[in-house]
Amino acid sequence: MTPQLHETVTLPRGSIGPLIGDIELADPHRVDVVLYVHGFGSDRKGNKTLAVKLACRRFGLNFAAFDFHCHGESGGVRMTDLRASRLQEDLARIGDHLASRGIGRLHLVGSSMGGFAGSWFAKAHPDAVAALVLIAPAFRFLDTRLFGLDEEQLTRWKQQRTMRVKNQWLDVDIDYGLIEEREQFVAERLADEWRTPALIFHGMNDETVPWRDTLSVVERAAFPDVELRLLKGGDHRLLRYAEVMAEEACRFFKRHGA
Repeated sequence: MTPQLHETVTLPRGSIGPLIGDIELADPHRVDVVLYVHGFGSDRKGNKTLAVKLACRRFGLNFAAFDFHCHGESGGVRMTDLRASRLQEDLARIGDHLASRGIGRLHLVGSSMGGFAGSWFAKAHPDAVAALVLIAPAFRFLDTRLFGLDEEQLTRWKQQRTMRVKNQWLDVDIDYGLIEEREQFVAERLADEWRTPALIFHGMNDETVPWRDTLSVVERAAFPDVELRLLKGGDHRLLRYAEVMAEEACRFFKRHGA
């Protein structure tokens, strides 16, 4: 299905600069939208984003994707400005903009850090988020063990305030202030207060975010409508499964009112 409307939008975001995103509306009169939420060091133009966008076209669903601040084309050029609370503010700003256009119900697809951010946003806005699809969600994004730090390294980071994170995908400095918000985003509390239907994909060869962390959140959550699919051959990015996950996401959202 060819979208009736496609546009790139700029949302003012205070002193750290605007949020940049794309919106494709299959039906401008629908109140639902599938919002892709990207991961740490990524942006809205990745392969998984594209797979979800194309699947939304096939299913006739509205679609949107934005770059978080400090990512892609959005404002904030220093990754040291990254905070979990600002991710929540970004999603709130995006949600407000979509609601101003009559699109008030969100179906979130969150990848890695985007899964972390989207899950917490759904907890805080249960009336706005109808369903979640999560891809290798980093529920413990603010847990220092995800950075592979020992006590000496953690102490050095606290003293120096910045730390270099380097892997095959990115090479950036992050600020110690990022994990100073840990107490606000405890995975166990997220699980205890889970109230949103969710479909979760996680690769069992994920060397970045352990799949057992996701399993522990799913096991702890009392909310029944949470499905976890473990992909034995999948790594963290799950690119080989992108099209399948996108199709399954749209089917899941259809079942939940999209």
